[in-house]
Amino acid sequence: MSATVSFPDVVQWAVPLFIAAILAELVWILWSGRGGRYETRDAVTSLIMGAGNVASGILLGFIAWGFFMALWAVTPLDLGTSWWVILLCFVLDDLRYYWVHRFGHRIRWVWASHVNHHSSQHYNLTTALRQTWTGTFTFMMVVRAPLILMGFHPAMVLFVGGLNLIYQFWIHTEAIGRMPRLFEAVMNTPSHHRVHHGRNARYLDANYAGVFIVWDKLFGTFVPEDDAEKPDYGLVQNLGTFNPIRVAFHEWVALFRDLLRPGLTLRQRLMYALGPPGWSHDGSRLTSAEIKRRALARETGAGNRPARMPAE
Repeated sequence: MSATVSFPDVVQWAVPLFIAAILAELVWILWSGRGGRYETRDAVTSLIMGAGNVASGILLGFIAWGFFMALWAVTPLDLGTSWWVILLCFVLDDLRYYWVHRFGHRIRWVWASHVNHHSSQHYNLTTALRQTWTGTFTFMMVVRAPLILMGFHPAMVLFVGGLNLIYQFWIHTEAIGRMPRLFEAVMNTPSHHRVHHGRNARYLDANYAGVFIVWDKLFGTFVPEDDAEKPDYGLVQNLGTFNPIRVAFHEWVALFRDLLRPGLTLRQRLMYALGPPGWSHDGSRLTSAEIKRRALARETGAGNRPARMPAE
C-alpha cells in the first residue's frame, strides 16, 4: 500500500466561488429580467439545507470514512496517485454517481434523502445547495466500494466526488441556454439538468448524469429539453413550505408511516421502502412510470405526437 495519501477539500475551497456565482446570477436576473427568478424564502431554505449538509458531513462523515478505510485495508490493489489514475477515478466515480442518482429516484428509501433537492419550485444556483442531511442513512456509500477494492485510495475517491459536485453547481441555472453542440453531446449542461428537475410527465426520471451525459444516453434515460415545453420545477406534489426541517424529513416521516400501517404483508412493507416512490399496496398512488404512461396514453389517444419518454 502507498504511504499516507491526502487530497484537498475542494468543495470547501469552492464556497467563495459559489457565493460569487449566486450573486452574479442574481444581478443578471435583476438587470436583464430573464434567466429565472429568486424568491427570498426559497433561497434561504436552500442555503440552510446546504449548511445542514455540511454539518451532517462533519458529524457523520466518520461512518463512510471508516467503511472505506476498512475496505482499503483488505484490498491487495493500489493504483497509486498518478494523474491518469485520478482521471480514471473521476470518470468511474461519475458512473457511480449516475447509478446512485438513479437509485435515488427509483428506490423510495434513497428518495427519502434525495427528495429535498427537488423540493424547490425555482431553478437557480441556490437550488444546487439544497442538499440532503440524511445521505448516510441511505447506505449508498456501498456503491463506492468497488472503486476502493479496485485500488483507488479512499481520499482520492472523495476528492473526485468533490470535483463532481463542484461541476454540478453551475448547471443549476436558467441563465444559460444551450451550450455548443459537441459539449451538449458529451457533458451534462444546464439544459440537460433543467429536464431532470422538471416535474412534467415527459421529464420525470430522466438525465441522472453528474458530469457526463453519455451515461444517460448509454442506459436509455436521456431526454432532451423541449423548447415547446418549459420545465415546471418541483415535486409531483409540492410541499408548500419553506421550513427546512420539513423539507429535510417529510419523506422519511411519510415512509415510516406507511411501513407501520396495520394489516400489511412483509412484501408490502418492503415495497414501501424499496419500491419506487409513489408505490402503494392498494394502487391509490402513482409512480413516475405510471404518470408517464398515462400522459403518453392521453397524447396518443388525442392523436398528438407521442411524448419522448425515458426508458423505465
